[in-house]
Amino acid sequence: MRHAVIPAQYLQIALDLASRIASGELPEGTRIYGRSVMASEYSVSPETIRRALRLLADMKVVEVKPQSGAVVLSADNARRYIETFEEDADVHALQIQLKELLGKYTELNRRMTDVVTALVKSRDTFSAAEGPLPNYEVQVPKNSPLIGKSIGSLKFWQSTGGTIIAIRRGQTVILSPGPYAELYDGDVIILVGSPAVAEAAHHLVTAKE
Repeated sequence: MRHAVIPAQYLQIALDLASRIASGELPEGTRIYGRSVMASEYSVSPETIRRALRLLADMKVVEVKPQSGAVVLSADNARRYIETFEEDADVHALQIQLKELLGKYTELNRRMTDVVTALVKSRDTFSAAEGPLPNYEVQVPKNSPLIGKSIGSLKFWQSTGGTIIAIRRGQTVILSPGPYAELYDGDVIILVGSPAVAEAAHHLVTAKE
C-alpha cells in the first residue's frame, strides 16, 4: 500500500510554483507577485511565501530581489526541483511503510514469544505425551563438552535426528535458535522427535570428550 505524503505548506507552494514555471505558465524572466499578493492567493502568511521562494532560490529556480519580489530564472531547474521533490517524497513514504512494518513485526514477535513461552512452561505440552511429534527437554549439565559450542558445529540434527525448536535459559526462551546459537551450562534444549531422539540428545550433551 502506497502512502500519500502531505508536505508542509511552504513545500507545497514551492512545488506549485516550480510546476507553473516548468510548464511555461511563468516564463523565464517573469516577475513573480510580491509576498503579500501571493500570501493572499495561497491563503498563507507572507513568511510561508518567503520560505517557499527561498527554497526555489537555493535551487536557482528563481532569484529573490529585496524590495522587488522574485524573478523566474530557469525552467530546467524548476523541472529538476520537481524531480528531486518527488524522489524525497518516495523515500519518505518508504520510511513510513518501514516504520509501520517494524511495528507490526515487533508486535507479532512479542505475541509469538508469549505463546511459545507458555507452551514451553506447560508440562502437558513438553512432556513425552502421546502424539505424532512429542517434545522433549534435555538439560545441558555443567560439565558437558557442548558448552560454548554452536548448534551448527555440533551437527545436532545429523547426530540425533531431532530438531531444536527452542532453548530455555533461565527465564529467557530463545525461539528457533539458528546454527550460530551457542549452548551454555544449565540450558534446557527443547526438541521435537521420538524417544530415541531424546535419548540420543541426552547422550550427546553428557558424553565425555
